[in-house]
Amino acid sequence: MSTPMVVDIWSDVMCPWCLVGYRSFLAGVELAKDDVEVSIRWMPFELNPDMPPEGRLQAEHLAKTYNRSEEEIEAMRAELAGAAERVGFPIDWRGEGEAPPAMMWNTFDAHKLLRWALATYGPAEQTKLKEAMFAAHFQQRRNMADRDVLVSLCADVGLDAEAAKAALDDEALEIAVRAEEQRGREGGVAAVPTFVINHKYGLQGAQEPENFARALLQIANMEAAA
Repeated sequence: MSTPMVVDIWSDVMCPWCLVGYRSFLAGVELAKDDVEVSIRWMPFELNPDMPPEGRLQAEHLAKTYNRSEEEIEAMRAELAGAAERVGFPIDWRGEGEAPPAMMWNTFDAHKLLRWALATYGPAEQTKLKEAMFAAHFQQRRNMADRDVLVSLCADVGLDAEAAKAALDDEALEIAVRAEEQRGREGGVAAVPTFVINHKYGLQGAQEPENFARALLQIANMEAAA
């Protein structure tokens, strides 16, 4: 009999390692699928909570944040692109015409809609929205601080667009997201991606699928013995 597991993934859509880590985690789940039954929920973590609405050029932001040269930034990007390619979710420009500049955006509204999707539709539909957000940011370079863009992504994955618009203005939803962010900080989430399994076992970073599978099986054994 497989062990049911609720996995809370603390993540930000701006974070490429969150995308890589998620896809690697899915591969790990596949390796352990005979022994575990996983339900994923996405939790809010803002890498750049003070990001202005107009965003910043990604290259400038990375250079300032990590104090790296232009050559070092390009090397970082190449490493990330290779990692994303290996997990089957390339992050290069997939649109038509010349690629717009890669940007960093404020993601609080995105987190609000992810929270709304979880509460209204459940984990599976929330994950569809999260994946659509990853694609919109990394492959389509859309403005992830633009509410019209976010609502259109909700509609694209079959969620009610008018309800999504209303959710963006819901003060109670804003309070709920802030509370979840605080819960993460108090629980020790200081970097993303962080995977919290059954509210008590933590895994961090974009690990290899085999590492995730091994950890899931160990947790399943501990849960069975408890």
